[in-house]
Amino acid sequence: MRTSIRTAGAVTLAAALLATACTSTETKTAAGRATAPVDLGNVKLVSYSDCDDMLAGLRAATARNVGPWGIGGPVVMYAESQDASAKRATGAPEHSTTNTHEAGVDEPDLVKTDGDRVVTVNRGVLRVVDTATRKVTGTLRLVDAEQSWVPADLLLSGDRALVLFSGGGIIPYGASAKRAPSPGPRYVLVDLSGEGKPKVIGSLTPDGAHVDARMVGSTVRIVVRSQPRIEFPDVDPGLSDNERTRRNTEIVAKAPIEAWLPKYELTSADGVTSDRTVDCGQVSHPAEYTGTSMLTVHSLDLSKALTETAPIGVAADGDTVYGTGTSLYVASNPRWWWPRAIDPAIVEDAPATSSPSDSATVTPVPEASSTTAPTLTPNSSPAPTVTPASVSNADPAPSLLPEPATPSAVSPAPVPSVTFSGTPSTPITISPSPTLPPGDTVPPTAAPEPPPEETEIHRFDITAAGAPRYVASGKVSGRLLNQYSLSEYEGHLRVATTSTDARDTSTGSPDTPTGSPAAPDTSSAVYVLDADTLAKTGEVGGLGRGERIYSVRFIGPVGYVVTFKQVDPLYTLDLRDPAAPRRTGELKITGYSAYLHPAGDGRLIGVGQEASEQGRTLGTQVSLFDVSDPANPRRLSQMFQKDSGSEAEWDPHAFLYWAKTGMAVLPVNSWTGTEQTNGTALVLRIDDSAIDRTGTVSHPRPEPVENGRMAYDPGIRRSVVVGDSLWTVSDLGLKVSDMRDLSDQAWIPFS
Repeated sequence: MRTSIRTAGAVTLAAALLATACTSTETKTAAGRATAPVDLGNVKLVSYSDCDDMLAGLRAATARNVGPWGIGGPVVMYAESQDASAKRATGAPEHSTTNTHEAGVDEPDLVKTDGDRVVTVNRGVLRVVDTATRKVTGTLRLVDAEQSWVPADLLLSGDRALVLFSGGGIIPYGASAKRAPSPGPRYVLVDLSGEGKPKVIGSLTPDGAHVDARMVGSTVRIVVRSQPRIEFPDVDPGLSDNERTRRNTEIVAKAPIEAWLPKYELTSADGVTSDRTVDCGQVSHPAEYTGTSMLTVHSLDLSKALTETAPIGVAADGDTVYGTGTSLYVASNPRWWWPRAIDPAIVEDAPATSSPSDSATVTPVPEASSTTAPTLTPNSSPAPTVTPASVSNADPAPSLLPEPATPSAVSPAPVPSVTFSGTPSTPITISPSPTLPPGDTVPPTAAPEPPPEETEIHRFDITAAGAPRYVASGKVSGRLLNQYSLSEYEGHLRVATTSTDARDTSTGSPDTPTGSPAAPDTSSAVYVLDADTLAKTGEVGGLGRGERIYSVRFIGPVGYVVTFKQVDPLYTLDLRDPAAPRRTGELKITGYSAYLHPAGDGRLIGVGQEASEQGRTLGTQVSLFDVSDPANPRRLSQMFQKDSGSEAEWDPHAFLYWAKTGMAVLPVNSWTGTEQTNGTALVLRIDDSAIDRTGTVSHPRPEPVENGRMAYDPGIRRSVVVGDSLWTVSDLGLKVSDMRDLSDQAWIPFS
């Protein structure tokens, strides 16, 4: 299951603000010892010789990973849920763009602008707004009204918009799930050139789950994950696990090649739909693979008609996508799909220390020390553990259901029933053969050791038009937080991961305080891989013992990693020598940064949570760091807002930094003690040495829909700059404000 940055964080924040919970502890291996780190090697992808070879390989691999429940475990219910100014040759106003990881690589989001128009997709309706007149000039409903809750994002190239429906979504109050079942992913190409009449000119509907997408120029690469279409019988309580596993193994051994080959539908501009299947000659596989998941990469040139998508397939898992102008990376942790908690519960022997004032700018902030599980809640209530999202990068509205701790990306939160495509947390080992001789039995399994945590990474060359070209695959110990854990620079890929069971004993660590609660063996590291082979060139480990990564940012030859348990060590890394990366500095402060944003030479902005010295989170904080001396990083200023959280903590698309004026904007949700308050965007001014609060922008509250109930309102989600105006986007409409004093200029409701 894919969990986007946007979705997972929304769930975490909503649950933290509106409910109480307890943290959970990590389960060690059956043997009670740490497993050894994986060998970092080159895991080459290999093409199948023909369809028969592909079928035999997939049957054998899938049979090794099938269990009494079929593929994966029982069905589990989870909630899935800039500053780059630009000018068009037409003389469009100066404007911001989506806050993306890499310059020149666009990412799907719920609003786009080219300066002349603002394009949004909301509740199944695409709207085009003229920035000069501030009027809606075109609307297009893309889904039935009964499915308007399905989350969607946009990519914009010239007069073409690609709307990405990722599937699932929160079913709002009053909607009928029976009449409007959760749809799968669908990608709709829309022509915006008609005066006030946007029209659909094609669509792609894959048979699988949306992972993520990236656009370079006018070409979009979409990554989809699918499972084998194999029907397993309902669970028979009269059979043992071994008997059910044997039965399911025999079913896999008879499955045809069509069960694994990815399928999709293409619909032309005139509405004609054709069924397509990825040719087995376009499918490759790593040396080792589970057979339980297939990745497909589709390529769409938005400047052309949607007649083909040049799909290629890889027999692998994937949940995190990272792209540059020349490379597309898909990463996965195929044998660790099940959530794993890696923080111990908070133990407070004494009352928490005094917290900062409700809202303050502090210059400078003294350093602190010590370490515990982060929580996001008013400090008057017990605190649930905050688990950083993994996405991608995708995005909808928050849900109050628990969120799995699996990383991934861009789409609001659906609530579908999801069968995980990986192996169960206690996998059953069977014969590699897809068939069992008559009378043979599957050996019983007693408390098997889980496999080591490892992340597989596949790289594709996307410099040419059409289908990407596979370059290499590799793997590293541990698991990624999100796409910001990956960065390609001067022929090398830097990868930051946290390993739960593998403790690096090469370096002593002062990070675990004496007398602290017993913690699982966790440690983080940054690996440097050769981009051509993805073989390891160097590594630096021992970061944040007993903690895990909360944010990562690579800027040129320097890396910044934040880990957290009770305090926030911000590590600075020197990556100039790929063979010998090293830690150069460390800053310990209370709280943590969940997102790091570059702010010019020697400055770094952090968005996250302030916390007590016991690790209990207190509210949103924005920090300005001086990192000009890598050996001595300092925090110059801090903005703190009590009992609040921001979507920018898990989805960087929600953060706007306009370097020209030093303006920063982020949405903030607050807890008043009796209710959650949505609908405000916090506007700050950040200069070379301080953070100052400018003010807030608010949208109207929704009208009651029935029996006095308020419609669901996630508040302001995004902000963009067009000329001298700040545009903010919520579920209810667009507000235009004067950037100088935040005075209202226009309100454009979504009727």
